[in-house]
Amino acid sequence: MVTHRSDERPARAVLPSASSASLGPVAALAALIVVVLGVLYAGDGGPGAVDARIQSVVDGAGPPWRHIALATDFLGEPVGAAVLVGAAVTGCLLVRWSRAAVLVVVATGLAVGVTKLLKPLVGRTIHGDDNLSYPSGHTAFLTAFVLVVALLVTGRRGLGGTAGTSLVLTAAPAAGAAMGWAQVALGAHYPTDALGGWCTALAVTPAAAWLVDRVADAGRPERR
Repeated sequence: MVTHRSDERPARAVLPSASSASLGPVAALAALIVVVLGVLYAGDGGPGAVDARIQSVVDGAGPPWRHIALATDFLGEPVGAAVLVGAAVTGCLLVRWSRAAVLVVVATGLAVGVTKLLKPLVGRTIHGDDNLSYPSGHTAFLTAFVLVVALLVTGRRGLGGTAGTSLVLTAAPAAGAAMGWAQVALGAHYPTDALGGWCTALAVTPAAAWLVDRVADAGRPERR
């Protein structure tokens, strides 16, 4: 039998092993929080006690904070989100990491999709019965996007152990806090809506990365 040697490099995973070990429990806890908050605020049309305290400090921010909040909010709007995703996908394709490009689309789309599915199930509203608010799709999107970027940087740079885990676990809270603050400051969501959106992204993004890796690896032919 003639053995053919392949010069093809092994495909780089989008979910580094170090991150996988730490994100598994985080994702499970985040999913639990999404469910618990959804049950607590199901059918509500007003803020809870915690929401009211936070809103009294954050809501109705004036210039220049309102301008910053609007700019941050734009990143979760269709046009802003498309620009972010498009730029990330283009970057992934330029470095010939197609698996990463797929993850950017899948993770952000899944995060937003789950929030859209949960909103009518929970039925929480703000500013009228037609404005479903829980969980925040804007917060879920930006958190998922930044979390994916952090995972890809970790994998691309070969960051392992504490360095890689710290980057991933620092990026996600920062993105969620920024967008969550913007949503509350603009009066678009209650603080617990933002928390629910953040946790939604933390729950689905690692699952999306794991799924992309499994599907991509299954589709690669064995080489001898």
